[in-house]
Amino acid sequence: MKLSILFLLRRNKANIKGLCPIECRITLDSQRKPFSTGIFINPDYWNASKQKAHPPNKGNTQINTQLSLIKQDINQAFLFLQVQEKDFDVDDIYRQFKGENIKQDKSINEMFHLHISKQEKLIGISTTKVSVAKFYQTQTHVKSFIKHQYKKSDYLLKDMTMAFITEFEFYLKAEKQFKQNTIYKTIQRFKQIVKLSVGLDYLAKDPFLLYRNRKPKKQVVFLSKEELEALEKHNFASERLQQVADMFIFCCYTGLAYTEMSKLKESDIQKGFDTNKWIHIHRQKTNKSYEIPLLLKASTILNKYRTENLLLPIVSNQRFNSYLKEIAEIVGINKVLTHHIARKTFASTILLYNDVPMEIVSELLGHSEIGITQQHYAKVVKEKVSTEMSKLNSKLK
Repeated sequence: MKLSILFLLRRNKANIKGLCPIECRITLDSQRKPFSTGIFINPDYWNASKQKAHPPNKGNTQINTQLSLIKQDINQAFLFLQVQEKDFDVDDIYRQFKGENIKQDKSINEMFHLHISKQEKLIGISTTKVSVAKFYQTQTHVKSFIKHQYKKSDYLLKDMTMAFITEFEFYLKAEKQFKQNTIYKTIQRFKQIVKLSVGLDYLAKDPFLLYRNRKPKKQVVFLSKEELEALEKHNFASERLQQVADMFIFCCYTGLAYTEMSKLKESDIQKGFDTNKWIHIHRQKTNKSYEIPLLLKASTILNKYRTENLLLPIVSNQRFNSYLKEIAEIVGINKVLTHHIARKTFASTILLYNDVPMEIVSELLGHSEIGITQQHYAKVVKEKVSTEMSKLNSKLK
């Protein structure tokens, strides 16, 4: 940002004594702000090139001192606004110079800070550290876009249009080279910030009003019955690989996410109303408690690893997924295995393909609503229907 301070003599506004007013003009990146200094001078004493009164005498020295102080105060106002790391214009510099309040136009980063600071106080109540971290991540992406696109450190909400959003989406695709699912989630979180701004009257019109955030169609990847059986029958030479394989199989029969699996305690295994053992779990993602029947194969794995302090071995999520890639290659499973695929296998191969109704599947997965389950596993249900109809068609021939 380039600041220019220029003093101009207004000869056409001379007073009855023949003295002309000196005007100050602040220029910031081609934006101008002229204002009167309140100083008058004999036009014969003004040296425009040197920006001072000449020749030296008591009156001229006093004028030059006043002009020097004005210039110094303007520069200080400019530096103060730069330190704030907020978007500002030439009018803001003038207001700061005059000691007036800067206009209260909120910026994008200010709204991120407002939202995140509130969410941090709700960690453990209605949100998690992971969710808050995602907003920090989104803020970083938005800031880097503003720097890339507008060469600024921040951007005022009032200046944001739908073009800002479409350019941001393009930036995430072209510059960041994110996958569509990451782009969708990043823009969804940014949309929350913008809607908060509209709700608090910091933004008059929602720029997302006509924007459509395209949600990617995700293919549900899970192990087939044959792949799961092959994994169960294989004996691994490495103890660690065998442990990870067993834990993965355990989750294929319980549907536990990594966080719930890694924190599973003896007290979570309880006898249910039917006298059978059930896993009583609290799902961190949805902040919802739910119960899962402990099937025989899952129970056998627990008995294999149960100790006084732990039910299952401790492995970090990153290392767990790394071992799964080795396991897939050894067993001959041509899929990129991650822990989450075990949860999808439980829903698809174990439950839906064994005619367990969708509402029960939703309950056993701990989903907050059945619509989420239907959205993810509708294709699996169609495949099941197709298989059953093919069997029926063969019988009717």
